[in-house]
Amino acid sequence: MSGNLPALLDSARRALTEAESLEDIKDIRDRAEVLRQYAAQAGAGLEAQNRCAEIKLRAERKAGGVLAETPKPAGARTPKTESHRATPLAELGINKSQSSRWQQAASIPEGEFEAHIAKTKEAQGELTSASVRRLAERSTRDQRREAGFPDIPEGEYRVIYADPPWKYGDERGGLSNWGAAEHHYPTMSIKELCELDVGGLAHDDAVLFLWVPSPLLQNAFPVIEAWGFSYKSSFVWDKVSHNFGNYNSVRHEFLLICTRGSCLPDSDKLKDSVVSIEKSRKHSEKPELFRELIDEMYSGGPRIELFARTEIEGWDAWGDEVEANV
Repeated sequence: MSGNLPALLDSARRALTEAESLEDIKDIRDRAEVLRQYAAQAGAGLEAQNRCAEIKLRAERKAGGVLAETPKPAGARTPKTESHRATPLAELGINKSQSSRWQQAASIPEGEFEAHIAKTKEAQGELTSASVRRLAERSTRDQRREAGFPDIPEGEYRVIYADPPWKYGDERGGLSNWGAAEHHYPTMSIKELCELDVGGLAHDDAVLFLWVPSPLLQNAFPVIEAWGFSYKSSFVWDKVSHNFGNYNSVRHEFLLICTRGSCLPDSDKLKDSVVSIEKSRKHSEKPELFRELIDEMYSGGPRIELFARTEIEGWDAWGDEVEANV
């Protein structure tokens, strides 16, 4: 096949130019990746591998554009029979993570994308989907900065710990101590949280520990996906004393464990998933034991706490309360 590689790549380039359907674009993307893997296994040089990778990246970017323009179904109920569980994307072999990454690639201004391709090839670097993702994250951060959004700190962290100011939409009176979060600090909507460039903070292999109250559990998953992570497991904080709630006395909160790339714990010792510690009198304050637990699970790598209340040795911190105390 090595002798036919240039002809196969020319054919793939022409096909990609003409392709309009997501199915055709995905097929070209997959064939380009097969050719890239073959070139690597056959001992072809980086230049040959990059020719294949370039077509793959252009196909992912084009697929992302199609996905971004595809209207999402509005409220249609899907039968729960086995034969109806697959979505159209799943039938094409496209998972949610790929869809999100490809749409990220499509959002990169064309000039920046072309400059990245040219610069990488000129420097004899490797063209990868991960490099395009990082470019998209930098581009998003620059766009947000120009639009006046608050900056997420720059860096590349292996461990990210976040306790977002979730907006409850709960304005009930008489709960000044334990009720509506809006009484205690500025809150953020799901859209605002999703727009934070947390993905730009993360190493290719990273872990996110994300606090979410039980009533808002479902809302956390779009945020996790927007930040470039996948849910893996959770801890449950049993607060011991009872609290207010609409359906039950909510005395627990979730600390979700989410990863990006490969980021298993450094320690082989498994922690109990339920931790019972009585809550403090300060609204939303989390026990320090959970940070210690994270440090034991992931002993290495740079770490940052988002929406932090104070600075802790060994951790970078970002949040309104930290900045107010500087």
